Amino acid sequence: MTTFEKVRELINDVMHIEEDKITLESNLFTDLGFDSIEAFELVAAIEEEFGATVSDEDAENLKTVKNIVDYIDSHK
Repeated sequence: MTTFEKVRELINDVMHIEEDKITLESNLFTDLGFDSIEAFELVAAIEEEFGATVSDEDAENLKTVKNIVDYIDSHK
């Protein structure tokens, strides 16, 4: 499973959005309807799934699915 596929699965777990509607270009807030609490839940799920720690400053920059995938891939 690719990083994108796993992130898409995590987004579905948090927001119950059909995975085929989630693209790399999707913005968490404007396209997928996240609010700050749901974004926090997603970051927590990412940290648990990938065994990474995401700083608050880094989390603020994770606005698109591509941002998240790139962040995870660069911190493996």
